[in-house]
Amino acid sequence: MAPQPDPLESLDHATLARLVPDLLLIGQLIDRAGMPALLGEFGVDGMRDVAIEEWQAASPHYTRRMKEALSITGDGVAEIFKGFQLDVGAPPEFMDFRYAVTDHDHGEFWLDHCGALMDVEGMGDRLVRTMCHDIEDPTFPATALATNPRAQVAPIHRPPREPEGRTPHCHWTVRIDPDAEPATLPEPARESASSLAVDFPFPPPAPRDATGEGSRDDYAGPLLSDLRFDEFTSAALVRITREVYLQMHLLAVGFHQSVRRRSDAATADRLLAYQATGIAGVAAGRLREVLGTGGDARGLAAVLRVHPLAGPVAYTGFSCWTAGENDDEVIVRWDRSAAAFADDTWAPLLAAGDLRPLAAAAQAVDPRWTLTETVTATHVEAVLRLGDEPARESDEVAVTRISTGAAFAFGPTRTPLPITPV
Repeated sequence: MAPQPDPLESLDHATLARLVPDLLLIGQLIDRAGMPALLGEFGVDGMRDVAIEEWQAASPHYTRRMKEALSITGDGVAEIFKGFQLDVGAPPEFMDFRYAVTDHDHGEFWLDHCGALMDVEGMGDRLVRTMCHDIEDPTFPATALATNPRAQVAPIHRPPREPEGRTPHCHWTVRIDPDAEPATLPEPARESASSLAVDFPFPPPAPRDATGEGSRDDYAGPLLSDLRFDEFTSAALVRITREVYLQMHLLAVGFHQSVRRRSDAATADRLLAYQATGIAGVAAGRLREVLGTGGDARGLAAVLRVHPLAGPVAYTGFSCWTAGENDDEVIVRWDRSAAAFADDTWAPLLAAGDLRPLAAAAQAVDPRWTLTETVTATHVEAVLRLGDEPARESDEVAVTRISTGAAFAFGPTRTPLPITPV
């Protein structure tokens, strides 16, 4: 397959810096998009188990990848926390992680604001305990082991909040025990390890004039209290963004494999399509705001080029362009020889002719977009045209939009402060 030009390469530095935190937040909402379908299919206990396996399947692999992409070396608590800061499970501000480091082997983190808690706290203590106890206990260690398999993550306190309104929302310790038996990859991560996304190689970003850009090309040096993405170079932002896309795909892989493990392939495909449709619509709406585009063909094409269904294009085989007599159509194409079509992510759904996620994305930009699709042995292609009648928002998107993250607004830029051992 001929490599597709990476649309990230054509974005200016300021746009890339705005894009990264939004994509991290969109990645966190993937979980919110899939949970209602799991509840309906398996109940609370089944939803809990799939959520655990979904994150266990993904985070050990993508944490390792992000560390390599940003030259994060070392195996101490500070490096574990760096991994958290670039994880779709901890988007900045919405999941407002704060950190303290005592030494190489000891540290703490707490959440001054937990958007995930805000989403479930009103639903009662059972769901709060499911998320903050049952799911977090095995998934925080799964992320930490990518940096040090002897890391121990334990709560100081966590919800349900007692007294009511307690802050921080939760508080945890991280300790590296040199005498502990090293943790091994969880079984879901072993299954997902055969996915091509796990070791997918990217070419280096193309050189560009870095005048006026940030100077940080990696995340070596001290742990920072916050990351200002405009302080990174464009090349670093391209690397980060590609990895964030792969984090999303690996979550989809973990979701599909977990559902299939407890049901069958048809059920896994159906629930993954629900997840993909829900997140596709919410993501497109947020990305339109980030890019400041209109709802016309050029605006839609711009949104789709940076959408999780498209990125990273070297992995998905995605391309997109405007067409028609008046440049009023958008042609979307995925090359089916791309690596994503061999993984248990969203691409095989498209190959099977289920383009509801694409329709949801387009209609979030303007509800009048309609599509016709063609699926061949070599390509998945869709033609998008602007119709007269607006489509009703799909149930999958509407349910995902219930999360407070769907309309979350990032606050003023924070000053990064180095966090050094006390």
